[in-house]
Amino acid sequence: MPDADLGNTVNALMGAAYGSCGERCMAISVAVCVGDQVADALIARLVPEIEKLKVGPGTQCGLDMGPLVTGAHLDKVTGYVVDGVAAGAKLVVDGRSLKVADHEEGFFLGGCLFDQVTPEMRIYKEEIFGPVLCVVRVKSLAEGIALINAHEYGNGTCIFTRDGEAARLFADQIEVGMVGINVPLPVPVAYHSFGGWKRSLFGDLHAYGPDGVRFYTRRKTITQRWPQREAQEASQFAFPSNG
Repeated sequence: MPDADLGNTVNALMGAAYGSCGERCMAISVAVCVGDQVADALIARLVPEIEKLKVGPGTQCGLDMGPLVTGAHLDKVTGYVVDGVAAGAKLVVDGRSLKVADHEEGFFLGGCLFDQVTPEMRIYKEEIFGPVLCVVRVKSLAEGIALINAHEYGNGTCIFTRDGEAARLFADQIEVGMVGINVPLPVPVAYHSFGGWKRSLFGDLHAYGPDGVRFYTRRKTITQRWPQREAQEASQFAFPSNG
């Protein structure tokens, strides 16, 4: 949102998009910006942060990212980058040329940043599960909400704003199971259920929290009455009630 604290937003996006190389549940892969001015300012701040990411072997301390999990997954993620370029998205930061000294054969990929991504593109519709962030531009909060609600998945989303009214509107209207307000990874604490809506939910219940208890619970309903001894009760021909 235009009123968001841009510095904190960039810091939050960096951790959420590139932490664990983007290979974790709830990693952010798409940032929807309201207005070109916001998008331009956000990208201008993201670029230097991405370019100074410290990438190296997981055995080394003080790094921001390690290698991707396998060579096959590296090929898959770089394939998404190639596909995004071919589809017409603007690759602002290209991490494919990254080389780590003494680990040239490692499965390393630097942070990548796309701009001008549209909903028709594969890099928007599918979860990349790698260090790739896509920026989508919309003209209004309403357009952004409609865009998110139109997606077939609905696991998690968040809004960065200092406007309580905008935050409340977003939380009320968004069709997503887990919502963050200035929280990039809206994973609730364990006593709340975890899970999304639409195709982000399998089965009838969410994970852990109250739904986790229900999953392992076999319900039994017992209805009882204890009339007074020797008391004569009249027959009831209407449906019984608790009244």
